[in-house]
Amino acid sequence: MRRWILTGDNAKHWKSQLHSRADWLWIWGLLLAALLLYTKNLGDLPLRDWDEGTVAQVAREIWRSPANWLHPKIINGEPYLNKPPLMHWLIALTYTIGGVNEQTSRLPGALLTALGIPILYSIGREIFHYRTPAIFSALVYLVMLPVLRHGRLAMLDGAIVSFFLFTVWCLLRSRRNLRYCLGVGIGLGLIGLTKGMVGLLLGAIALLFLFWDTPRLLGSWYLWGGIAIGSLPVAAWYAAQWWEYGHQFTDRAVVDQSLSRIWQAVENHQHPPWFYLLEILKYCFPWLIFLPSGLLYTWNHRNWSWAKLILVWGGGYLLAISLMGTKLPWYVLPVYPAIALAVGVQLTQFWQQPYPAKYPRYAIAFLTLLAVVAWAASLYYSSWNTAPDWELQWILAAVAGTMTLSAWLAVRGERQFIIVLIWGMYVALLLFVTSHHWVWELAEAYQVKPVAALIQARTPPNREIYTSFAYNRPSLDFYSDRRVISSSFSQLQQRWQQPQPFLLLDRSTLKRLQLPSVKSLGQVSGWTLVTREKS
Repeated sequence: MRRWILTGDNAKHWKSQLHSRADWLWIWGLLLAALLLYTKNLGDLPLRDWDEGTVAQVAREIWRSPANWLHPKIINGEPYLNKPPLMHWLIALTYTIGGVNEQTSRLPGALLTALGIPILYSIGREIFHYRTPAIFSALVYLVMLPVLRHGRLAMLDGAIVSFFLFTVWCLLRSRRNLRYCLGVGIGLGLIGLTKGMVGLLLGAIALLFLFWDTPRLLGSWYLWGGIAIGSLPVAAWYAAQWWEYGHQFTDRAVVDQSLSRIWQAVENHQHPPWFYLLEILKYCFPWLIFLPSGLLYTWNHRNWSWAKLILVWGGGYLLAISLMGTKLPWYVLPVYPAIALAVGVQLTQFWQQPYPAKYPRYAIAFLTLLAVVAWAASLYYSSWNTAPDWELQWILAAVAGTMTLSAWLAVRGERQFIIVLIWGMYVALLLFVTSHHWVWELAEAYQVKPVAALIQARTPPNREIYTSFAYNRPSLDFYSDRRVISSSFSQLQQRWQQPQPFLLLDRSTLKRLQLPSVKSLGQVSGWTLVTREKS
């Protein structure tokens, strides 16, 4: 029988190959699990208002007129000056391949967000001595509800998080190989081409970590050269916009959409400094159970690189956005990878306890409480309700079963409660994304697609429509391919005096206006499209 005697360099080489193979298996496994969860049923629900509707409009205009790729437009040829167009370019590319629809609108962001899960695993392999905390961190990040929800939407923020994860991974690798400094610059450049000034904040977070952990790199020309190379496309795009639009661009894109958000609330998005803490409290269960002890363990080991990264990343970014004047729920997304790392560290401590383990009573109590609440909610939406919701019932039943079994295993001291918790949440989220609840904002207003179809069928192209609805709906603009402008009662009266006006009115406003020579073009979902009779 041949025997392998592993000594010296041969043993190290064999061990390195074994670890590399296992890491690649985990990377591919995490990627496949993420792709299934993040891309399933993307096109089943309409685009929601605000970011999705606006992003899709800009991408469609680029698809229609590729010559405008450098200077994007929105409906009726109006310049789009809010954000750099990297995501809009990617969505326009998918329109070229698969047509203009919800699936192609959401696919680029979903794919980029899914790529963040194996990248976070790779970050864990760089900062932890063992594979277990890297695995748990990536799995927790995989089943975080706010990351999943916003990552599947046609928005910019899921891609931003993945670009920053790539930046951090390259930063950690550059401590051993300076060539990865180019990747740092590329990652920050991609952030800058997606959301402009956010790249400065995330770049400052990365440099602050280096200042604390590896200050020698701050004096490396490789690092600053990589950042300079990555910044060139961003600087070129900003220069091209300024050359085309001048002060209109700086006032709109740089001041109104970026800098002014720091010291004032833009578009009435004003909230107290603890707003993002509440967002984390609302949507981070069950992982929030393990976060306080994970952060305490991280603080007690703050002389280690992994702890420095978690503290600077999570604490620095959360502090910065909490002090900003404008607060939106998706601004907090870049914090969640740091939370996942802290939770992964704590789950590793639980996993390594000898059987039978004595897990904290508060953790078992919270798991039990979540199980009771989920069972009660599941029964509420069952046939006992006058309007049962079977989709929601099954989702809540999956959560309830997961929490029940996890709590029971934790009471018995079985470390498998962690596996059950992760797997159960994955199944529950898989049910969630196959339901019509995952874009719950659609229930806040009337269904947009029937109204948009009426507008598109009964009005000429490139005409502005005026509506009595309380606010503008970018999704309605996208589906109708018209500008539908929210107007007050007096403004609607004035609009009626224009040549061939088009008004979209609810029943009460239509009665109050008492319009002369009115002609109804159709009615749907409680809304009536009217114009003036031709004399």
